[in-house]
Amino acid sequence: MRAKNRLTTAFLKSAPVGKHCDGAGLWLVKREDGGAQWVLRVTVHGRRREMGLGGYPALSLAEARKQAERWRNVAVTGSDPVKVRKAEERAERRENISLDVLTADAFEARKAELKGDGTAGRWLSPLTLHVLPKLGRMPVTDLDQRDIRDTLAPIWHVKADTARKAMNRLSIVLRHAAALGLDVDLQATDKAKALLGKSRHVPKNIPAMAWADVPGFYASLEEPTLTHLALRLVILTGLRSTPLRTLRLDQIEGNIWTVPAEAMKGRKDATEAFRVPLSREAQRIIDLARPHARGGFLFPNTRGGVISDMTLSRHMERRGLEARPHGFRTSLRTWLAEATDTPHEVAETMLAHVVDGGVVRAYRRTDFIEQRRALAERWADHVTGGAGQVVKLAGAV
Repeated sequence: MRAKNRLTTAFLKSAPVGKHCDGAGLWLVKREDGGAQWVLRVTVHGRRREMGLGGYPALSLAEARKQAERWRNVAVTGSDPVKVRKAEERAERRENISLDVLTADAFEARKAELKGDGTAGRWLSPLTLHVLPKLGRMPVTDLDQRDIRDTLAPIWHVKADTARKAMNRLSIVLRHAAALGLDVDLQATDKAKALLGKSRHVPKNIPAMAWADVPGFYASLEEPTLTHLALRLVILTGLRSTPLRTLRLDQIEGNIWTVPAEAMKGRKDATEAFRVPLSREAQRIIDLARPHARGGFLFPNTRGGVISDMTLSRHMERRGLEARPHGFRTSLRTWLAEATDTPHEVAETMLAHVVDGGVVRAYRRTDFIEQRRALAERWADHVTGGAGQVVKLAGAV
């Protein structure tokens, strides 16, 4: 056995940068930034393994020697200390199998699939708001359909979409728990749906303005305020308000606005940004908004962020209008259907909808930018007072 206990507490307090051996594979690694880390080197089946034990001085010399002795003994039996420690950590985590813990674990495993890694909180919010406050501490193995029914019953008919999402997320969490080897009822959510019955909620489409009425409303947005300018750009581009409200100046180059893929709803699997052709009128509105820009954002608010969606909606509400900003996407889509001969895939791309399956999109590598540019100009002509006449698209496919 190699000599042990070479280091002293006094030496450690002023140890220079470098590696310092205590013996029998235990080392203190002193970094240039002043920090230090205990490292143990052992040999298992002829292969050297290195494992960190903790930082110094949080882990004292005596405690580091104690841990080193334990893991050396594990190595002597032929087991890999690194793998043994990981197994112990997994077992320790599994001791707490509450719905709270399993939900967090399932979310962590799926973050990469979610837009912006789920930072907006929309994946978790149906559970954190309506399920976890009541069931979060319950062991996931005890969860049954009655628990789920009683928890979601208050919103099943009045907040049907939220209840549906909560049920979907619960099903994912249960499948995740089953994959970890826990004995859960994978049919609990389906049974809960049967107990709750069919939702009486009737979904309502977001109120939209008839496309023939859009020019009159557009003309009323005559003030150079952020609200008026943002609403004008919502109308002209046909995009959802989120990418527009978070529009950054560096996303605009000439007559093209490039929206990052992660900012586009329904395009979380996209690897490319979405290009928006800007009509001459849209470019004029952007130029009018530039003096308001702050922090790189074209539509900032006074608190350092950007204007809210409610700011735009309340403006229309105060005007006594039933329609809402999102409804202008419907106005544009209806105009495309009724006043143009635009092919379906081009019209859907105008609204940044993903059309066709992945195989078709893999071969059809176009975003119809030139056709959409012509349509954007025609739409701008209409909303600024044109007749909205039938549009013929040269070369449309």
